[in-house]
Amino acid sequence: MRTTLFTALAAASLLAIPTFATPAFAADPTGLWQTPTRSGQVEISKCGASLCGRLVSSEGLKADPALKDVNNSNASLRGRALKGLTILTGFSGEPQEWTGGSIYNAEDGKTYSGTITMDGDNTLKLRGCVVVPLCKTQVWTRLR
Repeated sequence: MRTTLFTALAAASLLAIPTFATPAFAADPTGLWQTPTRSGQVEISKCGASLCGRLVSSEGLKADPALKDVNNSNASLRGRALKGLTILTGFSGEPQEWTGGSIYNAEDGKTYSGTITMDGDNTLKLRGCVVVPLCKTQVWTRLR
């Protein structure tokens, strides 16, 4: 009886070891995200070894799906469509922070340096800077 109890306890403890030894995986920034302004939705995906993001929807695009990039500081780009436009490029890193990227703001037509920091599975902080410390941070919420 004592041997059977010992064997059962030993087997149970061996089964428990993988549970404690399994590493915690960081949140994945790929997916569809809701921005805090103008009901923007951005799809973030892997582009090679980096992250990129494209504009999927916004209040303006719902009113006019053919909306153009009219505020772009480069006049030759003002005729391109906003829907599907890549607005996040070149972010590298992982698992919690992605740096070295660029953020295009269609509202002012300018591009800013940026970082993406995961804050749990369903929240990310997007920080854009003209130059540090002239930065602004937005909190985005995962839609899927």
